[in-house]
Amino acid sequence: MPAAEQLDMEVMTPLMEEAGGEEEDVDIDEDPEHLPQGITFTQTLLHLLKGNIGTGLLGLPLAVKNAGIVLGPVSLLLMGVVCVHCMHILVNCSHQVSERLKRSPLGYSDTVAVAMEMSSSQCLRRSAHFGRHLVNFFLVLTQLGFCSVYFVFLAENIKQVMEGAHLNSSVETVLIHSNSSEEGAVATGLDLRLYMVFLLPFIIVLTFIRDLRNMAALSAIANLCMAVSLLLIFTYILNDVSDPRRLPYASTWRKFPFFFGTAIFAFEGIGVVLPLENQMREPKRVPQALNIGMGFIMILYVTLATLGYLRFRDDIKGSITLNLPHDSWSNQLVKVLYSFSVFVSFAVQFFVPAEILVPPVCGRIRKSWRRVADLSLRALLVCLTCITAVLIPRLDLVISLVGAVSSSALALVFPPLVELVAFPSQPPPPLVLFKDLSIAAFGFIGFLSGTYVTLEEIIYPDDQGQTRLHDNGSWATPTTSPP
Repeated sequence: MPAAEQLDMEVMTPLMEEAGGEEEDVDIDEDPEHLPQGITFTQTLLHLLKGNIGTGLLGLPLAVKNAGIVLGPVSLLLMGVVCVHCMHILVNCSHQVSERLKRSPLGYSDTVAVAMEMSSSQCLRRSAHFGRHLVNFFLVLTQLGFCSVYFVFLAENIKQVMEGAHLNSSVETVLIHSNSSEEGAVATGLDLRLYMVFLLPFIIVLTFIRDLRNMAALSAIANLCMAVSLLLIFTYILNDVSDPRRLPYASTWRKFPFFFGTAIFAFEGIGVVLPLENQMREPKRVPQALNIGMGFIMILYVTLATLGYLRFRDDIKGSITLNLPHDSWSNQLVKVLYSFSVFVSFAVQFFVPAEILVPPVCGRIRKSWRRVADLSLRALLVCLTCITAVLIPRLDLVISLVGAVSSSALALVFPPLVELVAFPSQPPPPLVLFKDLSIAAFGFIGFLSGTYVTLEEIIYPDDQGQTRLHDNGSWATPTTSPP
């Protein structure tokens, strides 16, 4: 079993094992210093894209609605710049600390712990072990949060595909009958939470695959499906883009925390950075890879978020796929392909928390019962993510909550604070001190406000959120606001 600091909750470890070729022969227990060769610059870019493009991308049009057609894209771009800067901070601190101690490349939690150990503050040195566990806790929370988001995403999209196919088969009857009969036909749809329960056994079986190298082919197909889906989404929304002058330039301050949670959730790839640097053939090119890869990702984010909001306006939902009408095979194909990609990604995201939480439990059990305990604990963790999704069956709220609670800490709070304590012999210049404290304060305020407004919406939901749990037919033919 790998040590905790070797695993260090690195999100991209299983992803790089799936890539095929050179990476497939690499053992996760092997010391990176003894690897004959690492991943290339191009492979690093591909892994960086894979670690950042997911369900969060599809929720960004709603995030722009919560911020405004002008304030939203500008804030999204600025937040992306800050997140990329924090990635650079983390890479630089990890590199400097490992060089100073003559140690092998460090992961996220090790970087935080070692930086605290090197601090001139006795209180920080004593808390180094706690710092490592705190980072690991947020990484586990983030990964399991992603899994809960996947449950809601899969359930909503499969619900639309299934009921859309049923409505297509009787569309002529629906057009002829009165509104009351139409409502009666639509009301036969199953509750969204039942779809989550139906998905549960399939996902449990998927997570029983403990060696993700066995899923290399599925992972490659899933990436292709996601790329085709995004292409079809752009093709659809570009057919009818409304005038941005008819939309509010800035939303109310009450809605902006929802924007923060969704946007920071989308920039979920900070856990990708250090594993990539540690396995690159040319680690010094990581900053270049970050600038190129994250630059492309920010352009993709801002473009889809803005165009998606312009296309669907006030009708935009927690995932833009939910706005695609059911009367076109290509729109149905988008939901099927993206759902398949997310289904495969569930096993990848689940791998890291399982590898951290399962071994300590199994180590306390007799050897003859360890396999049963392993599978049982994996099933229990999947059930936990499913229960969370059932309790919060709104995709926008789950994304916002996960982003505000855990992603903000990993992406905005920890990196600047690590930079302040990583070099005790070199007091930071006043400008750096102000910059780091400002970023950390912004992340902490976003954490508090985003968590508060999301929990308030979960406890006291509005009528619009409640009607999404039952099919009211509005998704079938989304409409735009009148000009």
